[in-house]
Amino acid sequence: MTEHVLTRVANGVGTITLDRPKTLNSLSLEMVRTLAATLRDWHDDASVAAVVLKSSSEKALCAGGDIRFFHEVGRAGLQGGSALLEDFFTEEYALNHLIHFYPKPYIALMDGVVMGGGMGIAQGGPDCGLRIVTERTKMAMPEVNIGLFPDVGGSHFLSHAPGQLGMYLGLSGLTIGAADALYIGLADLFVPAEQLPALGALIDATPGAALPAAIRAFAAPFADHVGTSELQAQRAPIDAHFGAGSVAAIMASLEGDDTPFAQKALKAMRQRSPLLMCVTHELLKRGAMLGVADCLRLERSLVRRNFEHGEVLEGVRALVIDKDNAPQWNPPALDDVTPEMVARFFEPVWPDYAHPLRQLA
Repeated sequence: MTEHVLTRVANGVGTITLDRPKTLNSLSLEMVRTLAATLRDWHDDASVAAVVLKSSSEKALCAGGDIRFFHEVGRAGLQGGSALLEDFFTEEYALNHLIHFYPKPYIALMDGVVMGGGMGIAQGGPDCGLRIVTERTKMAMPEVNIGLFPDVGGSHFLSHAPGQLGMYLGLSGLTIGAADALYIGLADLFVPAEQLPALGALIDATPGAALPAAIRAFAAPFADHVGTSELQAQRAPIDAHFGAGSVAAIMASLEGDDTPFAQKALKAMRQRSPLLMCVTHELLKRGAMLGVADCLRLERSLVRRNFEHGEVLEGVRALVIDKDNAPQWNPPALDDVTPEMVARFFEPVWPDYAHPLRQLA
């Protein structure tokens, strides 16, 4: 337990509560380390049969990594603190791997904002994860908006989404709600926000081993309350547009579609980093052929290349530090992005035997 991560074990349930509400529970290095240490401690602890991840605030489970920290240490250079940046991403991705393959039920209450790094700590794997959304859920992988790419395992869970839905989310960075999250396979159950106190009481009263089944039974009456999925309604045009062979082809396809949905996606993409959209497109194509560990290793190398290039530093400056909302992307236009620029991001940083995530299996 630390200042921003509260933990307790009762009735066979290990509960982790994120408690940094002023930053929407943005993850600091200390928080990542506490989460990892807690989950490792509980991994083989017979007194813990299930894990619940939740927030102290209804506004957010977790809005992502602490991007102010990224900007501060990323600008400082190697002697000024970027070693902490290296540690952050190495340890965060190792945490994502630990969560994906956790040997016990891992239940995430995805109420409020769940974006970026928040997705990484909520997306338990198919053998352990139980992901609960509410009508307040605001889910996104918005990294291209700050000159980054969908990381924390996003190259895996987006690329393995149905059709071109993951490509749509990765390139546009747009936000979805509960119905869309369930349709795309990024959530499992819907519970109305007004029922969360009752769900909390159920969790407190249920032994850990019985908790997943009890939660599923609790949520069952609300399955029809979630509303309709816009992604489901727009599935055919999404697959048509975002199945094009390049970012330029996707945007050209969207330009020929005057529907509000297509124009919203196009408007968003015009604001994103042209280079990082192209990197994301290539990343998701590669991620579709890789397992979780290899996706995380690839992302770890791309993070280093990204900070070497500096695109993410400019994105954070424009949107978070100076808040002028006028990032000077490099290069500034999609036509200026060359295959060589994209390929540079995928050049190995370390030999396989020295990769910081080499031990992930």
